[in-house]
Amino acid sequence: MFAILIASGAVLAFGQGLRGIIDHGLNSEETASLDHAFEIMLAIIAVLSGASMVRMYTVSAIGERVVADLRKDLYAHLLTLPPSFFEITKVGEILSRLTADTTQVQSVVSTSFPIALRNSVLLIGAAFMLFLTSAKLAGIVSFVVPMVIGPLILVGRKVRVLSRTAQDRIADISSYGDETLNLIKTVQAYTHESIDLSQFQNRADAALHSALARISVRAVLSALIIGLVFSAIAIVLWIGGYDVLSGTITGGQLASFVFYSILVAGSVAALSEVVSDLQRAAGSLERIIELLHTPSSLKISESPLPLPKTIDKSTPILEFNDVDFHYPSRNQPALQQFNLQAMDGESVGVVGSSGAGKTTIFQLALRFYDPQKGSVKFCGVNVRDVNPTDLRSRIAYVGQEPAIFSASLLDNIRYGKVDATEDQVRIVCKLAKVDEFFHHLPDGIHTFLGEKGARLSGGQKQRIAIARAMLRNPDLLLLDEATSQLDSENEKLVQAALEKLAQGRTTITIAHRLSTLRNASRIIVLDAGQIVGQGRHDELIQSNPTYQNLAQLQIAA
Repeated sequence: MFAILIASGAVLAFGQGLRGIIDHGLNSEETASLDHAFEIMLAIIAVLSGASMVRMYTVSAIGERVVADLRKDLYAHLLTLPPSFFEITKVGEILSRLTADTTQVQSVVSTSFPIALRNSVLLIGAAFMLFLTSAKLAGIVSFVVPMVIGPLILVGRKVRVLSRTAQDRIADISSYGDETLNLIKTVQAYTHESIDLSQFQNRADAALHSALARISVRAVLSALIIGLVFSAIAIVLWIGGYDVLSGTITGGQLASFVFYSILVAGSVAALSEVVSDLQRAAGSLERIIELLHTPSSLKISESPLPLPKTIDKSTPILEFNDVDFHYPSRNQPALQQFNLQAMDGESVGVVGSSGAGKTTIFQLALRFYDPQKGSVKFCGVNVRDVNPTDLRSRIAYVGQEPAIFSASLLDNIRYGKVDATEDQVRIVCKLAKVDEFFHHLPDGIHTFLGEKGARLSGGQKQRIAIARAMLRNPDLLLLDEATSQLDSENEKLVQAALEKLAQGRTTITIAHRLSTLRNASRIIVLDAGQIVGQGRHDELIQSNPTYQNLAQLQIAA
């Protein structure tokens, strides 16, 4: 702020320097007077340059820091939102707010806001100097000001609405592009390129039309303001010329008055542009704040209870009591009157047809959702009363589509335990049979795996996910059809790794292939969210119709 005041003061002093050159330098018979006037002018320029440099660096640094903090806060908030939020919100829309919208705010904070502040100071200072130089001519200029401010306010509101619409259109483009490019193999396999291109072009055209509408309004506003302001300056020159001829004011006074008039005109024009930028950024800021204020559907206890550090053999590791649950977007129940107890070291299998509610058990165990009725307990403590981070730190999950991050193999496995040493990672790599293939990678365990593990096969990805879970050393292991998409050779390797991982710990396994559950302590059979049978494989194949039907379908397949 201090640098802005100094720089603005130097600009205003420049007008007086100009007056001194004309009245005392050019009209003097001594060259010393002219030299002195120019020395003063050069001193003013030096102060202006130095203050401008400090101002530019300071405000730019502040702008970058503000936006960096905003992005951090936004991302931190996103990480607290449950999966249910991301199921109903497009990732491209979220990324647009995290990048494009914050960039728009950054532009305002680091550029537009300092311009507005500097020009506001210049406008006030130049207006004061106008009246100090010639009250008569200043009155003419001040007559134009209300004619400029009115359109600024009215049109600014319109620009804000149009800017919000334009940002929404840009987010739509980002979302659609992200989706189709991530599914490019499917797009090309179904020869959908021309259709998707047409859809993308339609979205791009919609964004273009929204932007052109906003630009048109801004252009009309700028033309109106420039026309009014510079017409006033022309009138001032005309009337001021007569005053110089009559001796009312000097030529230097008229020159300095014109200089201050140009400052006023330039400041008003700059402020009109800034108002448009501010309105545009307001639309982006609304979208950011809307996301920041999105509440989590999970209510976190203000005084969370700690989980027991040691396992009580008599208390179930995981327990469901009369649980009823349906997903927010569906009315059909996913689980009904569901009861389950998984004791320490027990291996529980879960089978059922598609939509029977198998995966929902894991969603509730990890507390991605809360049941509408009943309770879910971990080590005897209701998960509603536990910090979700503490709960999930005691659980490891391996799904049928393992998550591979754009990082090295080492860092991907360390995701299970960020402070693990490389030696610890190598131990679990051997147990999960990851060492059988990572030696062939270009940089071994330090090889970058590419986006979503593009350099790996399905079996290799799955073994990495198992190694990650091993490194976590969880109390509860959740396996969701971890071998369903593998060929026979890879399934055998992965199954052997899973058996090592499950040794001595509570394991719940969702399986499509019933053969993988032959060694389970017991198998739960689900149908329409309800348990319709449980027992060992040999018992169920003899007595449970639903289990028998699942077995027959697999044999037929």
